[in-house]
Amino acid sequence: METLQVDVLITGGGLGGIAAALSACSKGLKVLVTEETDWIGGQVTSQGVPPDEHPWMEEFGSTRRYRTYREKVREVYHRILEHKGEKAPSNPGNGLVSTICHDPRITLHVLEEMLMPYVLTNQLTIWKNTIVDSVKREDRQLTEAIIDREDHHDSYRVVAPYYIDATEAGDMLPLAGMEYVTGAEAKSDTGEPHASEEKNPLDIQAITYVLGMEYREGENHVIPMPEMYDFWKEFQPDFWPDRYLSFFAPHPITKEKRKYTLFREDTGFPLWEYRRIPDVSQFQFPFNAGDITLLNWPMNDYFLGNIYDVSKEELEKHLYEAKQLSLSLLYWLQTEAPRSDGGTGFPGLMLRPDIFETKDGLAKAPYIRESRRIKAEYTIVEQDVSPDFNPGKVGKKYEDRVGIGSYSIDLHPSMAGRNYLDIKALPFHIPLGSLIPKEMDNVLAGCKNIGTTHITNGCYRLHPVEWNIGEACGALVAFCIENQVEPKQVRNNSALLHQFQQCLREDGFELEWPDDFYEQVAN
Repeated sequence: METLQVDVLITGGGLGGIAAALSACSKGLKVLVTEETDWIGGQVTSQGVPPDEHPWMEEFGSTRRYRTYREKVREVYHRILEHKGEKAPSNPGNGLVSTICHDPRITLHVLEEMLMPYVLTNQLTIWKNTIVDSVKREDRQLTEAIIDREDHHDSYRVVAPYYIDATEAGDMLPLAGMEYVTGAEAKSDTGEPHASEEKNPLDIQAITYVLGMEYREGENHVIPMPEMYDFWKEFQPDFWPDRYLSFFAPHPITKEKRKYTLFREDTGFPLWEYRRIPDVSQFQFPFNAGDITLLNWPMNDYFLGNIYDVSKEELEKHLYEAKQLSLSLLYWLQTEAPRSDGGTGFPGLMLRPDIFETKDGLAKAPYIRESRRIKAEYTIVEQDVSPDFNPGKVGKKYEDRVGIGSYSIDLHPSMAGRNYLDIKALPFHIPLGSLIPKEMDNVLAGCKNIGTTHITNGCYRLHPVEWNIGEACGALVAFCIENQVEPKQVRNNSALLHQFQQCLREDGFELEWPDDFYEQVAN
């Protein structure tokens, strides 16, 4: 078996893994990234979820590299498409979810371009369609990993002084025999006001299979009836106010029955605009194109079973059923959804398999909201971010902070039959201790697998925070190698910590909310 030696192995090519690679490569490290699918980018590309961001993102609240990524997305649109207005559109999809709703293929292009300088010199190697088969652990150290390149039908031994698990579900944790947490902690363990009374490892948020669809009015693009359509058409969870395939769902905050619509009407939330990825009214397309939206709605959240720490048969069952749910929702929209004119169905909705380059038209991977989580040097709890426990404008200001972020505590329905939980969270900081496992000295968490709880995962799981987490991991590995120290030493030695934080600031990290933020929230 061929052996490859690198400075850091990054498993998972999502936003956290790519940010880690950019950071580590910029410091001169030799890096290997493995990615299970054939696309890098994770939730924003292969999972089909456009950036979901806080309201100050255009001005502050992310790393400099994340802002560069956003600027490059816009630059691609401005370069390849003519726009209709006087000013080039900054939000290509004019979507409601963020100010930069866009096609996942654009992010794929941008990320590959950002990485290309390091790929060209062989400093960075990216292996797609690749998984970690096993790892070797000696006490508190990982010493090697066996990598399976599925499209090459070959395996490699990888040796590195550092390993970053940036997989979507924390896949390296069980391989390394590490302790980790899934689902909900008990209130007696965390003291969180909204925690469950009892621990429940299966209380895990829903996954979603996203699909892209274009609307072509007057045309008929109805798909064949999905195999599970009859099941999903009649399905109604106990906590749901109507059948699942309907234009009604619980309001995430109040739990009251909330009306949705496909297109904008006098009342109801317009689902079409939520994650629209081009608004064709903004561009001069050379082809008669229609608007496209990404189907990631309350009605296609799948919570009938988990997809990690289960048998292969159970995994395949739940992936199939989740896909069938999304296709059934599309079929219902095409054939039975009520229209404002009194008719039923929108047959002009056209499934767009080209968006994800998949045969079935669904995203390459399910959107995973909640991962396995490390038992970290520091675990972020609800009290750290809740306005009920923090009298100021921001959450707990950790001494070892390595970034900032903001999002509400947003938990989707879970596999334990729990309804939404959507509560306020203050703009927060990211503690270095949440990236470092207690039991390991050369492994870092670089995605949604950091030391949060089931509750705080709800605000630390979105795009700019995942990027910041990964980028901080890459920077920390470089700092440790250069100074011949370990991550825990950096956190626990004030001189080393302040030196590392200064390096982060110089590299474009924001470790505190700026004065402009306090001025804006005061007004």
